[in-house]
Amino acid sequence: MILEVAMLTVHAGQERAFETAMQQAAPVIASSPGYLGHELRRCMETPGHYLLLVQWETLEAHTVGFRQSPAFAKWREIIGGFFAAPPVVEHYEGVLRWPKPA
Repeated sequence: MILEVAMLTVHAGQERAFETAMQQAAPVIASSPGYLGHELRRCMETPGHYLLLVQWETLEAHTVGFRQSPAFAKWREIIGGFFAAPPVVEHYEGVLRWPKPA
């Protein structure tokens, strides 16, 4: 499993509208092959800062399967206008998990 971590900055005053748009965009990303799940977290210290965590089966499921698909264009159409800065996206692989899963 690969974890996509996207740091998002939303225009001031648009936070609630962005969160609503993310709910509307959820089925778009969820329909992508290799998608496993995602969550959106709001920063408690800095208004307008969000962390998007997306689980993918493989790196290519995101970078090729989703990013090069028509679904990505639809995703960006729904949420792209809210960004005050380009998202910073990195991918992570597991090294250690504690406690260990049963």
